[in-house]
Amino acid sequence: MEACVFDLDGVLVDSEPVWEEVRRAFVADHGGAWQPDTQSRLMGMSTPEWAAYLHELGVDLPPEEIARGVVDQMAARYRDEVPLMPGAVEAVRRLSERTTLGLASSSPRRLIDVVLDAAGLTESFAATVSTEEVPRGKPAPDGYLEAARRIGADPGGCVAVEDSSNGLRSAYAAGMRVIAVPHPRYPPAPDALALAWRVLPGLDALTPESLSSRPQPGSLS
Repeated sequence: MEACVFDLDGVLVDSEPVWEEVRRAFVADHGGAWQPDTQSRLMGMSTPEWAAYLHELGVDLPPEEIARGVVDQMAARYRDEVPLMPGAVEAVRRLSERTTLGLASSSPRRLIDVVLDAAGLTESFAATVSTEEVPRGKPAPDGYLEAARRIGADPGGCVAVEDSSNGLRSAYAAGMRVIAVPHPRYPPAPDALALAWRVLPGLDALTPESLSSRPQPGSLS
């Protein structure tokens, strides 16, 4: 293994409930209609992609203004408190002592930097990528491929840590071995979870040893 590439939302920071609350309210406040599958569809989209999608839901603003308004509200929430996942800081520091770390996130650069700085983890990552910086968001592999490129690693020699359906599909399409740490509130679809090389119950189980062992695809640790 050459490197480990983390997702951010739902893996290191429990942000999906915050994203859902902020975007759902934004849609309601600006004339749109939230759909039953909206949250699952939004997970993994890049900023331009989800802003365009919210516009399609009837939000009466251009996508650029939608993105700016939602990200401003997210940044304000994070300034009050960054909702880190249990064991997130310890897992990153534990792995960074043994391997090169990268990050491939659908969050905008502004929020990635706020979270990592608040958690004291900025220096733990050799490279971080926002899907704003690549042509396509998840489930396309672009973010993970760019993270591997910036690290200088072969994607096939990398392990990715993901929670969402689109994230699992993205890392798998990039040719990485994928460790799934499913979020209890937003579990991945069964077909996406089946792509995982290993499934862990939480970040406490994410150790250097868990990256180097060789279970069968989709097996539980």
